[in-house]
Parts: sequence; C-alpha cells; structure tokens
Amino acid sequence: MADTRFTVSTVESEAKKNGIHKGASIITRPLRSSVETVERGDPNPQPDTWLHDAGWRRKRSLAQLTREALPRMENYRNSRRALKRPSLGEIHGDHLITEEDEKQNERDTKSPTPAVGIKLGWIQGVLIPCLLNIWGVMLFLRISWVVGQAGIGLTLFIIGISAVVCVITTLSMSAICTNGEVKGGGIYYIISRSLGPEFGASVGIIFAFANAVAASMNTIGFCDSLNDLLKSQGTYIIDNSVNDVRIVGSVALLVMCIICAVGMDWESKAQNFLIAIIVGAMVDFIVGTLMGPKDLDEVAHGFVGLSAETYAANFRSDFRFSEGINQNFFSVFAIYFPSVTGIQAGANISGDLKDPASAIPKGTLLALLISVISYALMVLFSGGGALRQASGNLTDLVLTNGTLTDYSGVSNCINTSSCEYGLHNSYSVMQLMSAWGPFIYAGCWAATLSTALTNLLSVPRLIQALGRDRIYPGLIFFSKPYGRHGEPYRGYVLTFFVSLIFLLIAELNTIAPLISNFYLASYALINYCTFHAALVRPLGWRPTFRYYNVWLSLAGFLLCVAIMLLISWQTSLVTYAIFFTLYLIVHYRKPDVNWGSSTQAQIYKTALSSAHNLARTGEHVKNYWPQLLVLTGKPQDRPALVDLGSLITKSGSLMVVGDISQQKLTYKERAHRRRISDEWLRGRKVRAFCAGVNGFSFENGARALMQAAGVGRLAPNVLLMGYKADWTTCPSADLESYFNVLHTAFETRLAVAIVRVAGGLDFGVMSEEIGTSGLTANSSSGDLRVRAPIMHADSDLDIRAPADTHGTGGNNLNLLSLTTSRSFTLSEKSDAKDKKRNKKGMDMHRQVVYKSASGMEVSMEQLSNMTIFKRKQEAGTIDVWWLYDDGGLTILLPYIISLRSSWSRCKLRIFALANRHHELELEERNMANLLGKFRIDYSSLTMVQDITEPPKPETKTMFDDLIKKFTDHTGESTISQTELTTLAEKTNRQLRLRELLLANSSQARLVVMSLPMPRKGSVSAPLYMSWLEIMSRDLPPMLFVRGNHTSVLTFYS
Repeated sequence: MADTRFTVSTVESEAKKNGIHKGASIITRPLRSSVETVERGDPNPQPDTWLHDAGWRRKRSLAQLTREALPRMENYRNSRRALKRPSLGEIHGDHLITEEDEKQNERDTKSPTPAVGIKLGWIQGVLIPCLLNIWGVMLFLRISWVVGQAGIGLTLFIIGISAVVCVITTLSMSAICTNGEVKGGGIYYIISRSLGPEFGASVGIIFAFANAVAASMNTIGFCDSLNDLLKSQGTYIIDNSVNDVRIVGSVALLVMCIICAVGMDWESKAQNFLIAIIVGAMVDFIVGTLMGPKDLDEVAHGFVGLSAETYAANFRSDFRFSEGINQNFFSVFAIYFPSVTGIQAGANISGDLKDPASAIPKGTLLALLISVISYALMVLFSGGGALRQASGNLTDLVLTNGTLTDYSGVSNCINTSSCEYGLHNSYSVMQLMSAWGPFIYAGCWAATLSTALTNLLSVPRLIQALGRDRIYPGLIFFSKPYGRHGEPYRGYVLTFFVSLIFLLIAELNTIAPLISNFYLASYALINYCTFHAALVRPLGWRPTFRYYNVWLSLAGFLLCVAIMLLISWQTSLVTYAIFFTLYLIVHYRKPDVNWGSSTQAQIYKTALSSAHNLARTGEHVKNYWPQLLVLTGKPQDRPALVDLGSLITKSGSLMVVGDISQQKLTYKERAHRRRISDEWLRGRKVRAFCAGVNGFSFENGARALMQAAGVGRLAPNVLLMGYKADWTTCPSADLESYFNVLHTAFETRLAVAIVRVAGGLDFGVMSEEIGTSGLTANSSSGDLRVRAPIMHADSDLDIRAPADTHGTGGNNLNLLSLTTSRSFTLSEKSDAKDKKRNKKGMDMHRQVVYKSASGMEVSMEQLSNMTIFKRKQEAGTIDVWWLYDDGGLTILLPYIISLRSSWSRCKLRIFALANRHHELELEERNMANLLGKFRIDYSSLTMVQDITEPPKPETKTMFDDLIKKFTDHTGESTISQTELTTLAEKTNRQLRLRELLLANSSQARLVVMSLPMPRKGSVSAPLYMSWLEIMSRDLPPMLFVRGNHTSVLTFYS
C-alpha cells in the first residue's frame, strides 16, 4: 500500500541512552507529513514519527510528545536517585505539581552517591567462598576422629543428614534470593525482608555471633595443627598447649582482620591462593593413601593401607570416652556439623555480587555437591587405610624374613600401656597417610584460615546492614562505612574482639556444639521463611528459582529444630531464649520499617478471613462490644472526644474517627490530612481508624459515614459526638444539620452518645498553635483573654467561655500528651520569688496562662480539659442516671470506663426512676437484682421518686430565658407555642432532672444519663437542644447515651 499507517524503524545506538536496546524494532505512528521534504522535491517523503523528523530537522523523542513514561527498570527501583514516573495527578491534570514541588524533587534526586565496591561473579563470589567455608577445620583435623568414633557407615550417614539439611536450606535460600534483588546483609537481609525485622534482626545477631565464633574455632584449628608440627620438631612457644594456641591465634586473628579490612580485592586474591592449596592437599592425601605406607614406622602409627579387612573393622561405630565426655551419635554429629555450615557464605556478601539472584543458587548448590563428595572420599580413604588405634611401637609388628605378616599387635597395644595414635587418638592421621606430610599441614592451615577469613569478612557486613536499618541502636556506631568501597572498619574491630574472647577458650570441641545450634537455628528460620511465603503466597512471591517445595521447606525447618534438641536440649533452650529476647526487643521497639514481609501478607489474609468468618456468624449479646464512629473532624482538634472513645474501645473494639470536611480537598491535601491524623493517633497511643469525607455538608458527610464506614460486622454501632455548645448563636442551618444527624443515626439503628465538657471540646486553633509555634507559660492574676478565635468557622463545637470544672484534677496535667506528632517547647517565665510569695492561696490551675507566638493565650484549665479523659482520675464517682431501658448501653458504657486503670478509683452510683411511690422498696430490690444478674459492681443505688414534681420557679425562669430567642420568632428556627404546650410535661421532667442532678451529681467525676429521644415530627431542634442544655449546664462532664433498644447485656451464661 502506498499510504502506510505505520512504519517500522530501527533505533540507532544513541537510543540506548533512553533505555532502548540497539536493534529493537519500533512501530511508529505518523504524526504528519513533512512539508519541507516535499518542497525540496524528495520523491519518497517520510512521515514524521516518534523518533525522527524529515531530513535536517532534529529528531523528536517520545518524551517531547507525551507525559507518559515507558516501562523501564529505573521506574521501579527503591533508590532515591532512580527515575520517577509521572504521578497520576500530573497525568490526569490535577495541577498538583508546583515549582516548589519540582525543586523538592530535584533535591531528592541529588542524594549522595552510595559507595560501590567491587562486584564479584558466581565463582569468585559464591562457589569459592562456600567451598572455603565448608572445607574448614574438620576436613584435616576432625574427619578421621569422626570416622574412628562413628565408623564409616554412620559417618557417611552423618554426612548424608548434614547434606540433606544443607540441600533443603539451599533450595529455600535460593527461592528467597531469587524473589527480587538481594542486597548486603546476607541471611539477615533475606529473613528480615521475608518474615519481618523481628525475625531477621534476631537471626542476624545470632548468625553474626555464630560466624564470629566460627572464625575463632577455625583459628584454634590452625593453632592446633601448628602445635602438632612444632611438637614433631621438638619445639614450642610456651607450653605446646592452650597458651600457645592463644598467642598464635590472637596474632593470626588480627592479621586476618587486617586482610579483610584492606578490601574485597585482596581478600579475593587470598581466597584463590588458599583454595589451590586445599585442593592440592586433598590430592596429596588421596595419592598417599593409594600408595600405601612407605615404611614400617607408618604402619606402627596406624597407617596400614587400603584393604577390605580395614574397611570391615572400621565400618561399625565404636563410641568411646573422648574430649571429656562419653561420645554418642549426636555429640559426634554436633562436632562435625559446623564443617558443612558454609552454604551461606555467598548470601553473606550478597551486596558484593554482580547478580545475587543467579549466583547464590548456582554457586551454593555446586559447592555443596563438591564438598559432600570430597568429605565422603576422605571418609572412605581414611576409614579404609588406617587403624582405629595404634601404639606407634615397631616391636608390636610381626615380621617374617623382613616382611610384615601381622600388625594386630599395633592395634592391641601389646607392648605399651596406652595407644597414642590411630583414628581415635591422633588428629594427625591425614599427615601420616599423605604422600608428602608437610603439604597436609599447608592444606590444613589454608582450610582453617580461609574459613576464618570468610567468617570475618561476613560479620562486619551483617552488622553494617543491621546498623543501616537502625534495628538495634547499639550497632549503628559499628555500621559506619569508610572509603570508596564503604568498608565497615568499626565492625571489623567489634568482630575481632568477639572472636578473640572465644579464641581464649582454646578448646575446639567445646565451641563446635554451640556453633552447631546457632547455625541450625538460622537454617531453621531460612526454611520457615520459604515455607511461610510459599504457603501465604502474596502476589509479590514470584521466585525465579523453581526447584523448591513448600512442604520440603517445612520438613527442613522441623528437621533443624529436631537435630538441635537431640544434640543438646540445654544449649537449644539457651539458643531459643536468646532468639526470643532479641525478637521481643525489636517487637517492642517497633522500628519504622515496611519491607513487605510475608508476615504482613499473613496478617492481611488472616484479617480478611476473620472478617469473612465474622460476617457469617450471627451476633450474640455476650460478644457485644460498642463499636464507635466518633465525629471528631481532625482528631487532634478534639483530643478529649478521641480519648473518651479510646477509653471505651481500648484495644478490644472498633473505633472509627470520622473527619468531615465541607471543603473539597485535592488528593494531596487528603493524603496529608490523613497522614497527620494517623501520626497523631499513634503518638497518643489511640487504636483507631481514620475515615474521611470531603465536599459534603456536615449532615450529608455524617450520613455517608454512618452508612458506609466499616466492613461486615466490623462496622460502627454507636455514634459518639460532641455537644453543640454554640447552638443558640450558630446559623439555623447548622443547628438543623446537627439535629438531623441524630435522626439519621436512629434511622440507621445506631446508638447515640453525646458528650459535653465544660469549656467545650474543639481545640482546633489551639492544637495548631501548640503544634506550630509552641507555648510559653507565665503567671497572671487576671482572667483569661483569648485574643484569637478558637472556634472553626464550620465548627459544631466550641470552647467559647472558660467555665468552672468539677473533678478535673488539673494538677495531674501531662503537657507532653497534648502534642501532635510535632513537638513543642514549654518554658515558665514567672519569677522564683513570686512563686514562693504566691504559693499559698494561689490557684495555679486557673492563674497560669500559656501564650503562643501569635499572641493567643490559653489557660491551664483549657489545657487540662484537653486531657480530661486521658489522665489518672482521683477518687470519686461515676453517676449513672439509667432512666429508660435502651437495651443496657447506658449502664454498660460507664461500667467499661470504670474498668480502665485511669478511672479505677471512681465507683459507680446508679440512679433509676421509681414507677410507684408505694412500691419503692420492691422496685429497688428488683433493680438491685437486675444489676446483680448483670454482674455490674456499683457502690450505691438510688431510686428517684419525685421526677413528676413541678420544677422550681428559678429553674423555669432559666429555661424561659434560654428559649426566649426561639419563642419570639425573631430567628429562623422557632419553637411554637403549640409545641411548648404539647411537650410541657416532658419539658418539666427535664427541668426537674436538672434540679436532681445539681443536688446529687454536682461533685461526680462523670455523669452518664439516658439521652431523651428526639421523636420525629414532635420536637424541634431548638427545644430538644434546650433540654440537653438545661440538664448539662454547670455540671461535671456529661455523657448522654441512648442505645438502639437491642439488648447489649444478658444474665444468661
């Protein structure tokens, strides 16, 4: 076709800069034809495309034509230096990106370049370190002893069990390592990113400690070998024993730490040299064994050459008393197992690998295969060519015509009192059997020092990773990087001293079982990580290594735990205790990290499953809990209301903080508002969820929250809101809106609770002042003057006038608890002499005034009101006026409050209405019986019998003055004369209740009263609010409660 819709162009090499590989074919859509090429007479004009214009024109990139970003790896990196795709708001056109934001983004991208060290491949970085770690002290010094104790058969079985544990652990580790990028920290990084910081940090510390001790163990092995050599030459340093080990070991440990600290390049070169010596020493041993004994002296020392007879004699176990204990299978296993604990060597330096996800499984599995084969060969050759015990005495040999005919006397130690040679008694059998003995010494030193070297190399990096994540504060000091490669020199110093402490023990077989337990605990956690992640299967679990199985990992975990207990249950319990102590430290410190662990995925799945199960289970009164929807606005604006809700729900029930904004907010504003609220709740230790709506009126927003908040059974059943103290002065629409919210709550069958505190609940402006500018305290004898408006323009609550508070305990004020997530400073400027002079007779609770930087003054009393429901209450009472049966919520809420530690000194006093005067005693007994069946503790019960008496004239006058504005028809909201006449009896009851409240509950810490029912179409908003006003004015904190008339209490079991 002449007119093609698409053209295929090949990207030039410079396109690689934009992430497009050379040679990629890009389908481009023509944008327009180039007029310039037609004018120049080009017979085949090319259309302008994404990547090129015509002829001389500059090439155009996709970035010039659209804001969209192409899928690129850089967009998914966690690094602050990584490229960032445009936000949804930028693409959608929300106009959220301002010049300041762009500058901030530029500042964020200019973070310092992290230290980049030398990157290693899978052979140099994984295979060789693993082999060097596995070919350690046991290879040349203990494998022959293990054969002597356990025999060839059980030794191969021990190697097999160890191999099974290591193979399963390697498969599990490979699955985790290939599930995303693995950075520095090795085992700690793997477990912490899979199971969370608690598990990862605990195992990380244990593993770092095990590696440091393993370095000292291998150094002791080197020193033991050196002592044997010096002993054979008849020389020594001090005593050819533990003191020589301590001296030589300390020097060797220091030199190895210096080699590691010099850098990865030097350490890698040293590894290549050491691995060559070890392989050469193993070849030397095999060749020497095949050649057989070179003279009769070697036969006398136990080397008789390979034979079926020797194989048969050494095949079975022969456990004996050795190393201070009676050996058995598991004690021998504990000494051998550290020899195969090098599989984590590659993961330990994962941050220094070019491609950890590919290198770790490939290098570790191959190293494990090679090491198992090499250990099996060493067992077969040593067990088939050496005697279990030998005298070393030539006279025990039987010679015929100069030819050896019988060496059984050597094994039976006929002419000596004890056997000092052979597999049981000598650790130098391999030197005896080799073609050239000194080379075995070199191999032994290379094996021990190389393993110690890799251990010393991994520990500081693990400590550095722990310090970088700031899990344990004490390790931050040791994690500081130095130089171009970011070497943790302080970590090397710490590792040196830890290893030195255990080096001074100088007993190899004493240290080995302890290391075995630590390594097995680490391997158990690695297997559990894979099992847990594969079982939960979060969407982020997509390992590229497929050769793992969830149940195989579980079997590996159980196998490791079982072996730990069988080796030494005492040491295992100590290991578990250390692990759980470290776990609890991290758990209670709650580090601010989020790594997307499988534990988080499990929590989500468990919560979702529980919510579904809960939704399918019918409600029962015995399991009732008040689940609150608290209309606070921004929670930091009404701290007392939040504290009351938290007092009721604590950690056992649901609390949703409803934030209604009449202004329509952008996404950025909503996110910021939500984040500040969550931080404030966490700082105040309130367990609640934030639910916000914006762009709605207060009435519509409250309706939306009541209808949509929660999920399934986890939905609010009680509406908690503050008393509208400005109902007499606010616009009529606001009053009607507040009143209609009550109707909406009852229509949706929610219980309602309204709280009133003297001074009000809304501290919006004050909380902003405290959070931004701080407060300064000074003494003042004058009255409080609030120079800035405290009430929000759209507020439903206010703190207009300071009123007398009852039972607030102002001296217990904790100012630090008033802060939001931002801190403030508090300084008192009053003179010390003035303090002494005015100490007596001065009410600091009312006199101290706090002034913000903007000039707003706040009294101590108002600050006290902010924490009225949070601080410890003095001895007093909670008066419950249970007037009407609403299902029992009116008595249940104060009972819950009385159970809290801060209100435990406040006793319940119950006030109930009596129906008939002549049955007063009977009704009192019935009420007491009911409370007893409900198992509610109370200090006194009072039956109110004169509720129908007419109110006093002064009370009636107060009420008339209160509603005068609404009865003279001067405002928008009015109270008709017909309504007053119809509800006159009900109004008189409210007035009479005020008199009773003043007479009986004026000194209570909290008053809880049945909320009058606002019957639809019968009572207007002004009249109803006047009832609440007359009952709660000049009284302690008042909580009006009306249940949804469904039982929340039962006396059945």
